[in-house]
Order: sequence, then C-alpha cells, then structure tokens
Amino acid sequence: MPDIDIGHPEKNYDLLFDMTRHLRLWLGLAALTASALMSGPVYATDAVTGETRTRSAVARAESNSPSGFDLNQVLKELERSFDGRIGAVGIDLGTGETVGYRADERFPFNSMFKVFACAAVLHKARTSDPGLMDKVVRWKPAEMAGLTGNSPETTEYTDTGMTPAQLCRAGITKSDGFAGNTLLKQIGGPHGLTRFFRATGDRTSRLDRPEPTLTEWQPGEVRDTTTPAAAAQTFTDLTTGKTLHTRDRARLVGWLKASLTGANRIRAGLPKDWMVGDKTGTGGASNHGTANDVAIVWTPGSNSPMVLSVFTNRNTDNTPHDDKVIASTATALARALGRL
Repeated sequence: MPDIDIGHPEKNYDLLFDMTRHLRLWLGLAALTASALMSGPVYATDAVTGETRTRSAVARAESNSPSGFDLNQVLKELERSFDGRIGAVGIDLGTGETVGYRADERFPFNSMFKVFACAAVLHKARTSDPGLMDKVVRWKPAEMAGLTGNSPETTEYTDTGMTPAQLCRAGITKSDGFAGNTLLKQIGGPHGLTRFFRATGDRTSRLDRPEPTLTEWQPGEVRDTTTPAAAAQTFTDLTTGKTLHTRDRARLVGWLKASLTGANRIRAGLPKDWMVGDKTGTGGASNHGTANDVAIVWTPGSNSPMVLSVFTNRNTDNTPHDDKVIASTATALARALGRL
C-alpha cells in the first residue's frame, strides 16, 4: 500500500483516486471470476459498481445491440473448433466494464512472465538499487546451455554482457529466454517474482522455475501459472497505475509497443490503426500447445485504453498452438466491450 504524504496533502488526491479506481477494477474482476465455472460461462461485470449481471441480463443487453453479439457463445464455439480451452478477460479502463471467459482458471505463464520480471527490476532500481538498469551483467557461454535457440539477442552479446535495460528490451520485444532468466536473477529468482506479485496485491500469479522448464505444463499443473483475471489486473496496474514510477511505466509500455512476437495474436484481431503493446508466451506442441498474449490497446479518438488477456491450450498433447484463436478471441473481447 502506498504511503499517504501527510506533509503534502495535495499529493494525496491522485493517490486516493488511483486506489479507488483499482479497488473498483478488483471488485469487478472478483465478481467476474467468482462466477467462472469449468464449463466456461461468461458474466459481464461492471467494474465500477461491482455488479455482476446474470446470464439473462447479459442476453437482454446483447439483444439490444445491433449485432446481438454473445461473447459466451462465440468463445464456446471457438473452443470446439480448435479442440482446446480459452481463458480471456477484457477491461475497458474508460468505462470500468469488465468481461471474461474462464477468467479464474489457471493457465501457464510461458514467456509472458518476462514483462512482469522487467517491471519488478524497474521497481527495484527505482526504490532500492539506483543505477541498476545501467549496470552491465556478464555471463559465461556455458550458462546459456539449453537456451541459445530462443535467445536471439543475448547470444550476440555473450562477450560484452548487457544492462538490465537491454535485457528488458530483448526479453519483451524478442522474448529472449536467457534475458528473462537473467532478469529473474536480479530479483531473487522465480520466487522473487512471486514476492513481487504479492507486493502488488496479486495473490494468484506465481513463478516457480526459470526457462526452459517453466513451459512444461500439463492440465492440473499450478506451477508457473496465472489466471486471465489476475494477469489482466496486474498488467493494468503496471501499465496504467502507480505501482511503477511514471518514467518506468512509460519505458515498460514503450517496450511493449515495440514487441515483435505478437503480430499474429491480439494485434491481428484488431484494426490496424489501433495502437497495441503486448507480451506473448508459447509453450509448444509438447505442452498441449499452450499460447497466450496480454496487451494494452488504444483505439483512435479515445484516451482510455483497454487491457486484454488471452490464454489457450489444446485438449490433446503434441498439438501445435493456434494464433488465429487468440486473434479471434481479441476481436470478441473488443466487441463485448463495445469498441468494435
């Protein structure tokens, strides 16, 4: 909990407003996720009032829309079409509206953890280790064993090392695996990231292993997992809230906008003139084809972004993931929030 500045009461108004806004978002997500069932029903929740609309109320609201759009039905059919599971949450930060599907079910982080690890390092540098972001971190080639295949940038810097700022850029924009592991070392390893989650108020997300073992997932696994609701809320706090200093938040969002790995996922499901910053994660066919994406999205003419989180896995192991399913889910979330 941030400290109230008694000596400068004028500084407290923004803090109290921010705390109230996030409390409202949490109320909305709590109501949403409490209603999520294994069969996958979706409930539209007003995050400002915390009121969860019943299925009949949702149907009435949808029947009044020009398209009669039904998020629940769309995602159920999408799951059947690719023989898998979808978890998704959309938050409109302008209206406070929250929608979701399997919002409280666990899915593996995969490489998505890197954006949260980067945020934790930025926070540490700002609060307890000045200059950390510009200190050169060096390693030996042997330390990269098993990670050279998914570490395109750190492989090139083995002789010179990289700063945490460079590692954040590589981890977020290229999903560099060794960069992610090296960032974890700056905050006490996977459990250090879990402690960061708890400090931000996220009681759900957890990281237990580094790459590449953190991608090993089977149904029922809880290690290295989060939920669509928890990921969306924590991501919202980091990109729009006051968990991070204003400059660090802007830096993080800049890296997300420059991401090169998500072109066929959430970005592909939205109009090309929308601005998107995202972080993906992929477990591979041998891990039930798990794949995910979390994004902050700005639509033309609106100052209030959306946050979308989408997680998927196949029902059958040794089956590749499907980017089109993530893109279609993003489209559905945007429509459910009234942005399309």
